[in-house]
Amino acid sequence: PNTLMLAASAALVSWIVGIPVGILSAVRRDSFLDRFFMGFSLLGVSMPIFWSALLLQYVFAMKLRLLPVSGFYGWQYMILPAIVLGWSSAGVIARLMRSSLLEVMRLDYIRTARAKGLRETGVITRHALKNALIPVVTIMAIQVAGLLSGAVITEAIFSIPGVGRITISAISSRDMPLLQGAVLFATVLVILGNLVADILYSVLDPRIRAQMRKEA
Repeated sequence: PNTLMLAASAALVSWIVGIPVGILSAVRRDSFLDRFFMGFSLLGVSMPIFWSALLLQYVFAMKLRLLPVSGFYGWQYMILPAIVLGWSSAGVIARLMRSSLLEVMRLDYIRTARAKGLRETGVITRHALKNALIPVVTIMAIQVAGLLSGAVITEAIFSIPGVGRITISAISSRDMPLLQGAVLFATVLVILGNLVADILYSVLDPRIRAQMRKEA
């Protein structure tokens, strides 16, 4: 449960941060805000999890004393690990969201919507956003595996009891049945992530939904 809670919290952080940041960067293309957001997302993508974990522990737990440094005794103990694990994923989502939205905004049907007199906000929310989200949903499904592998390191650094610490213990003690169980658990979650992504495709794109009905 702790590993699932950590992975879900990190995924939520990456989506809540990455998608709006990518949209704002695309809308404010080449502005200071765009450069700041893309630089911050690049920092999250390039920084290793163990380094960002130690950095946030030092700033928010040791210096500012706003959050606990380690352990798992309540929801407040999940904030720092979720931010650490979700930061790199948020950076990837933000950069992909920006490039995807900019590409969609160049298409003919977007020009038609603008020619009809729609406001830019309406053009983005009603016409561009759904198509721009399709590659983002793809990368979200792929990131499930990354979140699980990152959870191993994150749980070790923050002393969170979960599958990650069990996996490290199994590797250290050469407990193959336990290690196989951990790998099987991760595999099931990855498959479920891809299944959810396929369902979301049909929600976002009517063409995919129509094709699925024909095949059925």
